[in-house]
Order: sequence, then C-alpha cells, then structure tokens
Amino acid sequence: MRGKKIITSIFLAAFILFFNVNCFAEMGPDELAKASEAKAVATSKDPLTTDLIEKKVNEACVLLGQKGEAAFPDFQGRDSNFIFAGTYIWIHDQNGFMRMHPIKYKLNGKNLINLTDSNGKQFFAVMNEVCNEKGSGWVDYMWPKPGEKKPSPKISFVKQVKYGDEIFVVGCGTYDPDIIAKVKQ
Repeated sequence: MRGKKIITSIFLAAFILFFNVNCFAEMGPDELAKASEAKAVATSKDPLTTDLIEKKVNEACVLLGQKGEAAFPDFQGRDSNFIFAGTYIWIHDQNGFMRMHPIKYKLNGKNLINLTDSNGKQFFAVMNEVCNEKGSGWVDYMWPKPGEKKPSPKISFVKQVKYGDEIFVVGCGTYDPDIIAKVKQ
C-alpha cells in the first residue's frame, strides 16, 4: 500500500512538472507579454537603484554576447530574472529595430529610430547615439508604465553589446522620481 502511494505521488509530481513546463513552452506572445507585465507590476514595490539597473543590463549584455537571439526567451515571462523591481530589460539594435520587448511585443521587428515621445524626443535615436559615443549611458524620455497607457517620465540605462555581426542595445529603466533626479544631477 505504501509503495503504491509513493508511486502515485511520483507520477503526480511528474505530471504536474510536465504540464507546467509544456504550458509555459506553448505560451503565445500575448500570454507571455501578460506574464511579463504581471511580474513587472508584482515586483514594483521591490527596491530599485541605479546600481541594480546597471548590474542587470551588464548581466543581460554578457548573456546576449554569448547567445545572441537565443537568449531572448530569458528576458521574458514570469520566471525571468530580467524582470525585477517593476522594470525589465528590452533589446533593440543599432538600426533602431526593436528586437525583444517583454511586454510590448508588438514593437518587435519595428523600426523605432524616429519614434518620438510626448515631448518630441527621438529617444531611440538618442539611446543609439549615447551607445555609439560612450558605449553606455542614461537617457531620459516619456514612456507608459507597465499596465498604463499614459506616458510618464522615465530614465533608462542603455549599453551596446556585439554578437557576431550584430550590434544590440540593451536597456532598462525606471519611473522613480528620486532615481531620475539623481541621474540628472
């Protein structure tokens, strides 16, 4: 009897693990974006600093420099270490094409180089200029918070990374007014 319970428990655990893995693997882009957004919202009360943003961007650059586009799934979904403290990593390229946005996936593949924020700033072009000139740096602009449609002041740290012949720009930002003020000093 005890042996049957153990076998049943093992079978049940294996089934649950298999079911969860397959459900996540089969998650469509809309569900994946919703899971990414939910994690950003759920972690929004966690402490965030400029050092943490820069650390996560640097970690993302290492991963992207090793794996290229094969690393994109690591930046998305509820289990991503790159969605944290209410923010997330996104990746665009030096030509201005969004390569991976964990929440606004409909931007993927679109050229955003001429996109302007509500103040008229071509912030993707500015991000690329900063990366071309310095390798990395901070850029301020207007962008909607996760779960919102209205733009808010945001500041992002961006860094350039190469994989093969491709040049990516990895970014991560915050809406925290204290961090924005600190970076702008």
